[in-house]
Amino acid sequence: MAEVIVHSRFTDFDINLFKSGKHYRLYENFGSHITTLDGVEGVYFAVWAPSAKMVSVIGDFNFWTEGEHKLNVRWDSSGIWEGFIPGAGKGSKYKYKILSGNNDIATEKADPYARRAEHNPNTASIVWDDNYKWKDAKWMKKRKNNNALDAPFSVYEVHLGSWKKKIEENRFMSYVEMADELVQYVKDMNFTHVELMPVMEYPYDPSWGYQVTGYFAPTSRFGYPEEFKLLVDKFHQNDIGIILDWVPSHFPEDAHGLGFFDGSALYEHPDKRKGYHQDWKSLIFNYGRNEVKSFLISNAIFWLDQYHADGFRVDAVASMLFLDYSREDGEWEPNMFGGRENLEAMSFLREMNEAVYSAFPDVQTIAEESTAFPMVSKPVSIGGLGFGMKWMMGWMHDTLQYFSKESVYRKYHQNDLSFSMTYAFTENFMLPLSHDEVVYGKSSMLGKMPGDEWQRFANLRLLYSYMFTHPGTNLLFQGAEFGQSSEWNFKTSLDWHLLQYEPHKGVQQLIKDLNTLYAKEPALYQKQFDVEGFEWIDHGDAENSVFTYIRKGNEEKDDVIIACNMTPVPKENYKIGVPRKGKLKEIFNSDLKKYFGTGQYKNKINKTKADAWHFRDDSVDIDIPPLGMVAFRYVK
Repeated sequence: MAEVIVHSRFTDFDINLFKSGKHYRLYENFGSHITTLDGVEGVYFAVWAPSAKMVSVIGDFNFWTEGEHKLNVRWDSSGIWEGFIPGAGKGSKYKYKILSGNNDIATEKADPYARRAEHNPNTASIVWDDNYKWKDAKWMKKRKNNNALDAPFSVYEVHLGSWKKKIEENRFMSYVEMADELVQYVKDMNFTHVELMPVMEYPYDPSWGYQVTGYFAPTSRFGYPEEFKLLVDKFHQNDIGIILDWVPSHFPEDAHGLGFFDGSALYEHPDKRKGYHQDWKSLIFNYGRNEVKSFLISNAIFWLDQYHADGFRVDAVASMLFLDYSREDGEWEPNMFGGRENLEAMSFLREMNEAVYSAFPDVQTIAEESTAFPMVSKPVSIGGLGFGMKWMMGWMHDTLQYFSKESVYRKYHQNDLSFSMTYAFTENFMLPLSHDEVVYGKSSMLGKMPGDEWQRFANLRLLYSYMFTHPGTNLLFQGAEFGQSSEWNFKTSLDWHLLQYEPHKGVQQLIKDLNTLYAKEPALYQKQFDVEGFEWIDHGDAENSVFTYIRKGNEEKDDVIIACNMTPVPKENYKIGVPRKGKLKEIFNSDLKKYFGTGQYKNKINKTKADAWHFRDDSVDIDIPPLGMVAFRYVK
């Protein structure tokens, strides 16, 4: 039998932190690490398997022979098995063969901390390290300003497997190819950030990455780990932040994954009522187990530390917070106070956010949380969950419902659109039009719009214009920015050929210009989470289906006045009250010819008059185009 040399990267302090759930950089200890010991080159392996009675490393360096390289168990009740194997090295494929003390159950597992995984359908881990030299120092130095809550934050959500494919070669684009094409496109579109649907290794393409098996490995579908670093680096060099989708809510039951890892419920909660997702047929992490908390928080820190990520969008937070999530009576057990909240998950999320913001105060965590759970984006110190932002799912639902109605009926649903302002400042909200809204028969964004072709495109432009001027940050899923006609299909490339047609090209130009407007006008971002940053002029003109409002920055001179006409009937000489006298200049019009609009309803310099209206001393007459938005600001 080959020798496994006793060696450890753990100190007693590491072990104490791990056991108490406070070790946030476990990736420096666990997993496989290329090491030279007494002049001999090899690999140090460490894995947590407390129910095991034997753990051996099987790999291509020992012809996958079980028991050839048995790891040594630590005698400190940590459940860690470790050892140094001479001869293994970078590129070695391996798994852990675990014989459990629980009924002699045998499992064969990928390394939970592996830095690289085999390309699916193969499932082995790969010993890896890289010496990538980052070139994003300029971004990292100033990103605190770019990622701040009072900065423009416009996000382009991307599924790397379907954004653009090499059709002629029937393959994905690589990280390296995307570092050119995708980065340049996001820059040309003037988005400030990109959000990548999960890039952590996953076995099943139809899961879109949300069923993770390799939490510390960028998926090998698109290339090597250092090539993913290159993609991040290129985004940063072009002043674009990168948000990663992160899934601490559940994981799949695949044989090589985390489930039943050492013949026991190790990472998952042992009680099926807390440990199994019926909707997704997946397992739920045991948030009350200290070692699992350390694993997950270390994973969050890993992507910020090793891959320079600018934050996370945390998936399915609602499913974590509620014990009765998608469960019938009798299928869940109340918490110790008789409530439905998952106290252990709440505690974990608070610890995770505190750890992230303590180590990286210049990033953001964003919760995809679909309920009215309070204080999601409030500091932990005052009882909040500590996220930087929360997706505004209520706004998304009400807005899409409103815009899907024929314009003739909209006057009966004026409140559907104005309602969001009753709770818009209870959280730091991001407005999402995400991948979830364009799949499973929900139609594309364009497909949701009513009317003939011209009206559908005008409605879409109006929806986006309203979105970008509503308080909060923005997120738009790939394809929506040029009015993709069909639903998103993860198997195929976006319909880029549509850009040869004027209506689609017009929507794309509109998004470019809306991103420019958002970043240029302080009133649209400085107080985007502050009640002082918004004021209605009038939301009560249901008969005309018109909404008028003011967005405010830190200085009065930066005020932006916005008018939205939700009908195809132009509103000429439409009178609105204004905050003060002066001259108003049109700075945006969604009906311009370059957007495939009519181009007929432009406002030049509009002078206010001392004619009281909307409870204000001064007013102005403006033209609002059909199914259009116009924005103004005061000029000297």
